[in-house]
Amino acid sequence: MESNISVEEERNQSSVVMFVFMGLIDDKELQLILFPVFLGIYLITLFWNLCLIILIRVDSHLHIPMYFFLSCLSFIDICLTSSISPKMLFDFFKDKKTISFVGCAIQYFVGCWMGLSECCLLVVMAYDRYVAIGNPLQYSTIMEPGLCQKMVAGVFWIGFFSSLVQTVPCFKLDFCGSNVIQHFFCDLPQIITLSCSNPFVTQIIIFLVALFVGFGSLLMILLSYGFITASILKISSVKGSAKAFNTCASHLAVVTLFYGAALSVYMHSSSSHTKRKDKVLSVAYVILIPMLNPLIYSLRNKEIKEAFKRMMKKTLAHLL
Repeated sequence: MESNISVEEERNQSSVVMFVFMGLIDDKELQLILFPVFLGIYLITLFWNLCLIILIRVDSHLHIPMYFFLSCLSFIDICLTSSISPKMLFDFFKDKKTISFVGCAIQYFVGCWMGLSECCLLVVMAYDRYVAIGNPLQYSTIMEPGLCQKMVAGVFWIGFFSSLVQTVPCFKLDFCGSNVIQHFFCDLPQIITLSCSNPFVTQIIIFLVALFVGFGSLLMILLSYGFITASILKISSVKGSAKAFNTCASHLAVVTLFYGAALSVYMHSSSSHTKRKDKVLSVAYVILIPMLNPLIYSLRNKEIKEAFKRMMKKTLAHLL
């Protein structure tokens, strides 16, 4: 009995209460160069995404489902990058990059919630494009505001629940050994390797979430674009076909970037990638893509550019 108590006390005393990040890079001189770069990226991400949200909110010409979903994408991108970038920027100036156990769990939960929500939202946006091209006469009837709001609520609920069922089992594992995370933020693959208990159940849960939410959403997007392609081929005029395809081009670019980066980060064997490559790919996934998404939609979309001009004219008129 005494032996069991002493073992339990020793385990509690050695239990991990905080984690230490290895960080993005070790070179301090390079950190000084990269800090303003990543700070600029973060500020641009906030600026463009917030501008899109405000613009879509105030301009009546953009009060259609496609732009409503785009504003939701901008909100997700702000939350995703804000769950990681501020901590990463702060850690540039710290020799020991620590995060509490609870803080790590919260960081992963929020990042995962937003990432999985983005998967689902891209499906909704693909469906929206299918209805717009395949059934344009009934578009406003099918994609009515109430349905759009319910779809977005479903997107965030699926992301929330999927993230929760991954985060809770992972952070219920025993961590009584090393607390060094070979990364610049809390991510499950690196955290699970630090556990001193059997992570089999947690790994099964992660696999199922990746299968149903990650690959399931990608499959539904591909299916939607299969129907979209069939609808475009039925359009007799070349100009009409080009216009229909052009409405999907920005969404296709965002889908390609998002899933390309996500698959590169998570779908590889540890022997084929170095830790440095993992970090570079993660930077693209959680930092660069949230900045690129609004730029892709803004630079390619005529209606958004015209809305920006209208807003600038109104702003200048009020100032003068």
